[in-house]
Amino acid sequence: MTVPEYTSHTPLRIGTRRSPLALAQAEMAAAAIRQAHNLEESAVILVPMLSSGDKIQDRPLAEIGGKALWTKELERALIEDDIDIAVHSMKDVETVRSPLFKLSAMLPRADVRDRLIGVTNLDDLRPQAVIGTSSPRRAAQLKAMRPDLETRPIRGNVATRMAQVAAGEFDATLLAAAGLDRLGQPDVGTSLPLETMLPAAAQGAIGIDHLASRDELAVFLQAVNHPATFTAVTAERAFLEALGGNCHSPVAAHATCNADTITLRGEILSEDGSERHSGILEFVSDDHEGPARLAHALLEKAGDRLRHLFAP
Repeated sequence: MTVPEYTSHTPLRIGTRRSPLALAQAEMAAAAIRQAHNLEESAVILVPMLSSGDKIQDRPLAEIGGKALWTKELERALIEDDIDIAVHSMKDVETVRSPLFKLSAMLPRADVRDRLIGVTNLDDLRPQAVIGTSSPRRAAQLKAMRPDLETRPIRGNVATRMAQVAAGEFDATLLAAAGLDRLGQPDVGTSLPLETMLPAAAQGAIGIDHLASRDELAVFLQAVNHPATFTAVTAERAFLEALGGNCHSPVAAHATCNADTITLRGEILSEDGSERHSGILEFVSDDHEGPARLAHALLEKAGDRLRHLFAP
């Protein structure tokens, strides 16, 4: 197999969404690839495009197609050979994907926590405070801790959401710490401990995919793959798949790797947070059934109403 050589005349084309955060993440991937393969700046270029998720800002994603809205334009560009690889926030990538595409690399994972924007801590929120979030997970976790809170959908990029809170449209919102850090805002908001809010599966991870038929790219991208991140995120995504949830299902997951062992924490909640089940499981990294065991254990604890939010 011939590993491709990229130059300014035949550059590696990286597909990315146009949002400031997506562009920052794509540039991180480009820089890592240039360094790993000793490539000139012009040998790796970004090809920004507008996703359906960026175009439609007035409704929650769960109502208009879910995570596919972030990825379908990039997938189409891969098929039509407009780009060679695509860079994604892994928490935005569908759990079950077409075999046409292959995720071959993930960059080292960033901070997985959520940050509270608008107040210093949850106890500072007034009674019946209004929290801007379109995430079923965040909404359910907040209501589990504070049943009095009201959650309302909020869309737009990071700057837009922060501006809405500053303008008083919401008392607070939650944003991923990783995204804020990548946008050069590490001091914005209060990071919530994992014990308070377990993150979305794959939060903080950047993935790189390509057409599965292009084996040479799978080899090429191994130079920038971070094995511990890849293993942990793969376990979290397997947990989601075993649950059979969808965009309306409040679920959280976080895995860590230590030598050849994976420790996976998972959580499922009812939409109003009134029922919440958490669990932790440790298993060897080549035990591919480990995530499913944790998923099934949580579903066995769940009442009918919560179980019906999932369809394993």
